[in-house]
Amino acid sequence: MDERARLLLKTLIEHYIADGQPVGSRTLSRASGLELSAATIRNVMADLEDLGLITSPHTSAGRIPTPRGYRIFVDAMLTAQSPKQPDLLPQTLQQHIDTAPPQQVMMRAAQLMSSLSQFVGVVLAPQRSAAFRHIEFLQLSEHRILLIIVSPEGDVQNRMLHWPHALSQNELNTATNYLNAHFSGMSFEQVAQKLGSEVEHLRSELVALMQAGVQAGSQALQQPQDQVVISGQQQLLGIGDLSGNLGKLRQLFDLFEQKAQLLKLMDASARADGVRIYIGGESEAVPFEELSVITAPYAADGTVIGTLGVIGPTRMAYDRMIQIVDITAKLVGNALSQR
Repeated sequence: MDERARLLLKTLIEHYIADGQPVGSRTLSRASGLELSAATIRNVMADLEDLGLITSPHTSAGRIPTPRGYRIFVDAMLTAQSPKQPDLLPQTLQQHIDTAPPQQVMMRAAQLMSSLSQFVGVVLAPQRSAAFRHIEFLQLSEHRILLIIVSPEGDVQNRMLHWPHALSQNELNTATNYLNAHFSGMSFEQVAQKLGSEVEHLRSELVALMQAGVQAGSQALQQPQDQVVISGQQQLLGIGDLSGNLGKLRQLFDLFEQKAQLLKLMDASARADGVRIYIGGESEAVPFEELSVITAPYAADGTVIGTLGVIGPTRMAYDRMIQIVDITAKLVGNALSQR
């Protein structure tokens, strides 16, 4: 494309994103600022259509972008810069994430992106650690002991142990203190290997209790968790580009329900550097021409641990969506790094 065709394509896409109506040659002539005749503009639009960058709906003489046209727009024509200060996010919404317990950060991030974008917010939660930061035994009754496990990420799991021998809270504290002092930060598998050889000096009942606690803790952290957190699916029902096709909507909601394809896409995005944009079926995981997905990885203490993003129609304000996803990824990373 020459510079004239690039400017007309950029103008057409920006105009279509803004009002959702097919763009005609007269509108392009006014909006582009180019002093071109209507016939010249129609010729350029015909060339763009031959290149597969725009198309003409059956009901209109105007043109709309194709997924390929959006791709060129995003890659070569869009200038999106994250603001130095996240003015895009009201202070109350930032606090909504910063003050959340660790296990609620992902859901709040998904809700925040959905609220700001008016589309679907998706977060791939971190893999649950097999290690523990803190473990504790609490006596509930003569034969019932509450096991509390805190993961390195701050996730809390509780398990009930039914114990045949009566143990005092002081004895439970001894087991608690020993495990935390010697094994905090290790995986339960490592702890199980070390316990047998390192606790000969403790009472056999306490050794058995610690072994039972380690086994229960390992089982608790191995339980499957909901890795893909989604918020705002209902937003798609109000989008004209999607709501008119019930078959597509059913497929979309199946995608959100089953989550396997989304998990694959988000997991691949976690290995990317910065924001990634999938437009109109470019990803096999979300094979819908009507949808675009914008993702970014988030990190805690310098290590990438997950991905988040926005799913919406191809006709979206990409510069704004990029900022929403980028800023939310930073907020989630900061919130998790503080724990």
